[in-house]
Amino acid sequence: MARHTMTRDAQREREAVELEFDAEVIDEPTDVLVESNPVSGPIRVPRKAALGDTGIAVHPLALGGSVFGWTLSHEASFAVLDRFAGLGGELIDTADAYASGRSEQIIGAWLADRGLRDRMTVMTKAGRHPEHRGLSPRSLQGAVDASLERLRVERIDVLFFHGEDAEVPLEESLGAVDRLITAGKVRSIGASDFSPERLIEARVLAANGLPRFQTVTTAYNLMDRRGFEGAPELVAHAQGLAVLPYFALAGGFLGGGVRRRTDLRHDARGARLARHLGRRGHRVLAVLDDIAAEHGVTPATIAVAWLQSRPTVAAPVAGVSRPEQVDALLAAGSVQLQRSELVELDRASA
Repeated sequence: MARHTMTRDAQREREAVELEFDAEVIDEPTDVLVESNPVSGPIRVPRKAALGDTGIAVHPLALGGSVFGWTLSHEASFAVLDRFAGLGGELIDTADAYASGRSEQIIGAWLADRGLRDRMTVMTKAGRHPEHRGLSPRSLQGAVDASLERLRVERIDVLFFHGEDAEVPLEESLGAVDRLITAGKVRSIGASDFSPERLIEARVLAANGLPRFQTVTTAYNLMDRRGFEGAPELVAHAQGLAVLPYFALAGGFLGGGVRRRTDLRHDARGARLARHLGRRGHRVLAVLDDIAAEHGVTPATIAVAWLQSRPTVAAPVAGVSRPEQVDALLAAGSVQLQRSELVELDRASA
């Protein structure tokens, strides 16, 4: 395949961010006009992604908020959120357990300060906050009320169950959410890291009148495929669930900034990245480099575009540490990967 004249070394110097096909290309994006807002003027963004049957359609990339209030300060988080909104981003992912609630507080303060609540879709998770652990009706009620206060909103757009709770019957948890939906505090629900068996149980309960999961989030990327592909993917497809894969860039590895062990930091993140430094990891990075050079984008952009090409994926979730890194993530929605490029990526990452 012919490649752009940009050298692989030049491509590697670009910043790493933690960030049924037809015969030619994946569905061609259709631009959508986004109205003016305090951050930017009218802008055009790629096709929208539907979040199940929620009636919500958004730019196909979610900004992860796990670093807000943890590794990013209030001001730095605002700068990232400003860049995200200014470039057409609409979907923000957080959890009540992220930085013990500080992530939600920062997002809530930003929404209020910028006046963007009506344009942004906010997803949060309940079940792991120290004060509201588990999925009992009492915990869910307390968690939702606390999240609403921190986010400064009247309703949570998508509330995720943050992992399974073996001690609480799922029927009780869904019943509690049903009351929260009726009260107008929650619009829709999703499951985070649920097993296929638990999702099937949830669908049976939904058939009997309880709220139905519309979305599911799980770890999934070019380096971590086996955990999702197979039964989880089949169940998600059969149930029409919108998949929102987190760790979209394998902890930053797919951004291309780590090529050898001397590039690793001696911390927990470095240890996580080290497991990808093998033949398979280098093979994936080489293909990402080539395809990125062809399209004139970064390897991170191609890694996210690959996820967006998957039949069940609605919007990958990725976080950044600096505002300028947002560009590569959102750019993926405008990349048209050819069938041959998808085959290359599939083979390299198999």
